[in-house]
Amino acid sequence: YLGLMVTNNGPKVIEYNVRFGDPECQPLMMRLKTDILDICDACIDGTLDDVELEWDKRTAICVTLASGGYPASYPKDIPINKIPENTETQRVFHAGTAENNGQLVTAGGRVLSVCSLADDLEEARKQAYPVCEQIEFEGKHYRNDIGCRQAARQQA
Repeated sequence: YLGLMVTNNGPKVIEYNVRFGDPECQPLMMRLKTDILDICDACIDGTLDDVELEWDKRTAICVTLASGGYPASYPKDIPINKIPENTETQRVFHAGTAENNGQLVTAGGRVLSVCSLADDLEEARKQAYPVCEQIEFEGKHYRNDIGCRQAARQQA
């Protein structure tokens, strides 16, 4: 994943992410139809050029739920409740979570990511944000404008 900043002089690369745990990667994983293990095996075997990647044509969005205080210091071991079951079109990815005496708790700044897959961006947003609201932990915060500008452009 390339993090880009659009400037008056054109786009500039500001970061390059390659971790599966990054919120930038998670919507891509929602769209990947090819088995990730087959891709990894082909990388190991040196046969990646033989793998045909198949992608879902639908749009995916990712909203990260962060701990209170993030990106500065934040408390840990805050109980997390009401995480829904994953479906084909909605997944909750764990990032900064742990288990403490059988209770799911916060353990990092970026706690969970809610990803949704839909026919268009506005529908993906409509599916993701109610899940964000449903999940409970003290200090939870998240951006409510993910995909807003692009969805407005698509509807215009």
